[in-house]
Amino acid sequence: MWLKGLHIIFMVTWFAGLFYLPRLFVYHAMADDEISNARFKVMERKLYYGITLPGGIATLVFGIWMLIDYAWAAYGGMLWLQVKLVLIALLVVYHLVCGRLVTDFKHDRNRHGHVWFRWFNEIPVIFLVAIVLLATVRPV
Repeated sequence: MWLKGLHIIFMVTWFAGLFYLPRLFVYHAMADDEISNARFKVMERKLYYGITLPGGIATLVFGIWMLIDYAWAAYGGMLWLQVKLVLIALLVVYHLVCGRLVTDFKHDRNRHGHVWFRWFNEIPVIFLVAIVLLATVRPV
């Protein structure tokens, strides 16, 4: 149960970062002065590297540990776990895209407007709902 508890704690941390970072991108894309631009760069860097990345790594470490210890033997053949793992892989891709966007903003290479980031901001909500429901309800 300790592994599960730690996994959930770090998952909450990871998702907190994945929810807030794209919201910062929305505001950063709307910023038109150098002071705001510099402030958003610092906030994005600290959030991504200080909270989101460590939370994601710890979530994956504890999740893989649980998978190896007991989940795969008990549930490995069940479709809900396989779908959940695919969604987690896609969430990791989303996370890496966020990291790329942090780098783009850092180097003043942003190519998207605030409306695009508003839509991009909604993606982790879909992942969270689907992953949590698959893990708790186990519908398939």
